[in-house]
Amino acid sequence: MNGFSDEEFDSEYLVNLPEDKVLHKLGIKQFFNGTRASIMNGTDFLQCRANDIKQLDSNIKRSGAIKQSYVPMVRHYADSNSSDSVIVTKQKRLYLIGINRPEKRNAINDETAALLNDAFDKFENDDEAYAAVLFGKGGNFCSGYDLSHVAKGNFYGITSNQGPIGPLRRLLKKPVVASISGYAVAGGFEMALWCDLRVVEETAVMGFFNRRFGLPLLNGSTARLPQLIGLSRALDLILTGRPVHAKEALEMGIASRITACGTGLGNAINLANSLCKFPQESLRTDRLSAYRSTYDMHSLDEALKLEFENASK
Repeated sequence: MNGFSDEEFDSEYLVNLPEDKVLHKLGIKQFFNGTRASIMNGTDFLQCRANDIKQLDSNIKRSGAIKQSYVPMVRHYADSNSSDSVIVTKQKRLYLIGINRPEKRNAINDETAALLNDAFDKFENDDEAYAAVLFGKGGNFCSGYDLSHVAKGNFYGITSNQGPIGPLRRLLKKPVVASISGYAVAGGFEMALWCDLRVVEETAVMGFFNRRFGLPLLNGSTARLPQLIGLSRALDLILTGRPVHAKEALEMGIASRITACGTGLGNAINLANSLCKFPQESLRTDRLSAYRSTYDMHSLDEALKLEFENASK
């Protein structure tokens, strides 16, 4: 057993260095579950995929130095001490929005829903922010609405435009990438579907588990999922509430990318940063046209007209 828990290495940030940059005194410390390795540089921990270790070994010189640019590395921060149920971090053009209730598998209570609304309002109104990454702390994305609140007769925002678990009844102007690990079920699955792109770890499980508790879908998934994967497949998931694993999610079109366990957030950040590099006006115009032609238009002619009108503004 290694000396570090997954919780200690929960949040991931990609390390990008110039090609000629060399980090000294690096050495492989230990493996995580056979898929990851920890690299220590002083008191700083870096992480890379185990299948990169061979390449990493070949780049280590006699001095113990390694050319960082040759190996995809991930920086981890142990940031679980925050008592806030939503953690917001800004990195240049990117917002990182994390649900921080790991002891509840990141189930959403009233406070968390309000904080998520505030976080995405802040992101939406920040002209310097181009994209956001939504993730869950502690190994799970989100397990939906906190059923202990339902048992007490509380159901935040059931008539609100914001929705009971956050801003899921609105279309933002900017793209959001979901980093999905562990469970993304019930309202957590709805939250994943609300995002533009979904980076899914290979061990993740999704599904409308609320079916077994008699709770309806209240966050737009009955509209989104049929458009995303087709009515027949959508009804299969909606009516049965069965689990969907990463490979099937990719085949269906729910997952945008599949990544190794423990690397989802780093890959989601990488994907979101790639969106930030493009001219934003045309990116947002095309994104809006895609959404409106999918949900608002009833014919190809209407969709083509809308696309032209949006592009001409």
